[in-house]
Amino acid sequence: MSSPDIDIDAAGQFLAGSARVLERRRFGRLFSGGRAEYVRDSVAAYRNPDGGFGHALEPDGRGPGSQPLAIQFALETLDEADAWDDGLVRGALEWLEASAPGEGGAVFVAEDTDGWPHAPWLVPEDGGRASLITTGLLAGTLHGRGVRHPWLDRATALMWSRIDELDAAGPYDLRAVAHFLDHVPDRDRAVKAIDQLAPLLTSPDVVTLDPGAPGEIHTPLDFAPRPGSLARSLFEPAVIGAHLDHLARAQQDDGGWTFNWLAWSPVAAAEWRGAMTVGALARLRANGRT
Repeated sequence: MSSPDIDIDAAGQFLAGSARVLERRRFGRLFSGGRAEYVRDSVAAYRNPDGGFGHALEPDGRGPGSQPLAIQFALETLDEADAWDDGLVRGALEWLEASAPGEGGAVFVAEDTDGWPHAPWLVPEDGGRASLITTGLLAGTLHGRGVRHPWLDRATALMWSRIDELDAAGPYDLRAVAHFLDHVPDRDRAVKAIDQLAPLLTSPDVVTLDPGAPGEIHTPLDFAPRPGSLARSLFEPAVIGAHLDHLARAQQDDGGWTFNWLAWSPVAAAEWRGAMTVGALARLRANGRT
């Protein structure tokens, strides 16, 4: 079976008509020679005086206050576009350090969501414990850029401690763990951890091998997005290829891609479609499909 065609021009038209400036700048940087500072400035528009990011940068949290997931969205975007900015990153780390729970890392949702629209699942967790999701995502992205900071040192120690005792976890937790392990400097320990977590990462309760399965599923590409991802070894090449084919075919008639979780807000849904469109194209390119 031949590889599905991807219409990048149609994706650009979709983004021009339906997406945020941020996603249009991301697309321009990745696919038409746009300048890194345009992405940097678009991200900076969501920054707060405390150094964190909010204002619906992560579309499911609509409040203005700084949030860990919004910071991760900012850092991931800067990394993707090679628009890394030491000043923005330093401010984000200062917020993370000041807001960290006692054990280190980052909470899932900061307390200032009350009174602002947000997805029903974006609520502070009881006890204010560090989250595998936010801590793993943030630490992985920062390690990928070679950052050194006391917050990252504590977050890394916390992640190793949690991974060593992990015997059950949900898909989003494991996606963050896989991201962390893909970038943490201790590669030998990361390889051993992937082997340890293989039964969880390949469980039918976590990953769906059928590319056409409906609903809010998590695919092998969510745990192993790039050819060099550690979790790639857990899935047959034919399975990865089938999911890449399905991702390419998921481009819709309007040129964009969409998401598979609850659309709780029309504005958030539109913003997620833009983000997913750039994300799908970037993932396909990383796997040699564009």
